[in-house]
Amino acid sequence: MGSLFHGVTPFIEIIIIAVMINYLLSFFWNTRSMDLVLGLLAFLLIFAISSWLNLPILHKLMVLIGNVAVIAILIIFQPELRVALSKLSLKGRRYKEISEFDKFLDQLSNSIYRLAEKRIGALMVLQNEDSLDEMAHKAVILNANFSSELLESIFATTTPLHDGAVIIRDMTIVAAAVILPLAEDSAQLARSMGTRHRAALGASQTSDALVIVVSEETGKVSIARDGVMTPGVKSDRFKGIARSIFTPPQKADFKSQFNLREWLRQ
Repeated sequence: MGSLFHGVTPFIEIIIIAVMINYLLSFFWNTRSMDLVLGLLAFLLIFAISSWLNLPILHKLMVLIGNVAVIAILIIFQPELRVALSKLSLKGRRYKEISEFDKFLDQLSNSIYRLAEKRIGALMVLQNEDSLDEMAHKAVILNANFSSELLESIFATTTPLHDGAVIIRDMTIVAAAVILPLAEDSAQLARSMGTRHRAALGASQTSDALVIVVSEETGKVSIARDGVMTPGVKSDRFKGIARSIFTPPQKADFKSQFNLREWLRQ
């Protein structure tokens, strides 16, 4: 019996590894993170060749690089890894419900990158825990339900509200034409980044908000958070970062709750 189990073990391992690789490729395919997967495969190939051809210096170098690369990957791609792990479920995808937050995030992302394609400058502040009421009260108060049409209309160059930032809180456009504080130290900003980027950096230094900038000159999307500017952010990475920061409110499932008082009455 033991010999039979040991004979089947390699096939079980192959099946598990194949399922893992299929999941990783299906998640990362056609995303910015796919470059990381391809780079990892190339690294493993070089590592295998160095072991097979008995190249000690190259083998030792690959081991040292691998130890550093693992930590770097966990830090740089933390949002993507968190989203990938959150999608692991025993239920099939057809049983997963799309939350209101997911719909809002998809609409927001589509609007941001449509503005980027048209090279329309935009500045959006997603409020987190720190209150931004002081800045909002000095701007034009809207308190309107979020919609892609409204957001894109605000930043149209023909409207009086396009010059300034928009504050978004809990899927609500709170205010437009908001003046943000400029960053005093803008050394990390590139020469192509102007006043919008400096204002985004300043807002991220004074609050825990997530600030999105669309460059009018380059059409690139940048993100500022905790005083750090990240340029050239793609759509999938933006949504991963947003999901890692904002936790949508969970609706209680009253059917699955156990009420002790009601049970004792029966």
